[in-house]
Amino acid sequence: MVDCRWFVTQLHCVYMIKRACSRKCDELRQIALIPNYYQYCDGSCFVKFGKTHVICAATIEEKVPLFLKNTKTGWIAAEYGMLPCSCQDRTDREAVKGKQSGRTLEIQRLIGRSLRSIVDLSLLGERQIKIDCDVIQADGGTRTASINGSFVAMYLAIHKLLKRGSVSENPIKSHVVAISCGIVAGTPLLDLDYLEDSRAEVDANFIMSNSGIVEIQSCGERRPFSEDEFALLLSYAKKGKEELIKHQKQALEGIIP
Repeated sequence: MVDCRWFVTQLHCVYMIKRACSRKCDELRQIALIPNYYQYCDGSCFVKFGKTHVICAATIEEKVPLFLKNTKTGWIAAEYGMLPCSCQDRTDREAVKGKQSGRTLEIQRLIGRSLRSIVDLSLLGERQIKIDCDVIQADGGTRTASINGSFVAMYLAIHKLLKRGSVSENPIKSHVVAISCGIVAGTPLLDLDYLEDSRAEVDANFIMSNSGIVEIQSCGERRPFSEDEFALLLSYAKKGKEELIKHQKQALEGIIP
């Protein structure tokens, strides 16, 4: 039996929302994950989600934060920043301002949590992997793009540890991806660009692994949303997850057996 709610939603999408590049409601932007973009770090990835471009780099440090010293457990942490001309209006570097914004702190903690969720930190030994995410062009979804690229950069760094025998077993237990969803003009959409995100009534970010959900950030920006609407956003996110895992695997293909 056809679900009428789904059918109405799809019709509404076709006639009320015209997306850039004629994307469908549940269609990702053009995605590119380019591995080994930097020469001097242990792993890197240049990630493109449409016009959103982020460089992610992973660096191995043979030490851990003080709270993990002598625990034989590793750590993964992230730093995130937007370059001054990554948006339409130039913004000063946060280093010039003397402190990071609440948004920056929230995003880099999210990236770190997402990566740690799929890594057995006890297999890393007492070492830390630092992830740097630099947004060079922003058009919505910078945090989700950062997580997708950071996974590739981290995987390459850990592969380096495996090759030189610093770790005996791969601590990465799953892929992790992130994707935005939202409701714009009453229409659920996957992978919002800036124009869509700025008009969204409902905004959500889904962080997911092969086996399930890692984290959901969701809020009614302009109105509450129903369980049925949330279920449709989740179904879009699951579809996006499968495609993003394929992109990650393709990025690592030929580099990691």
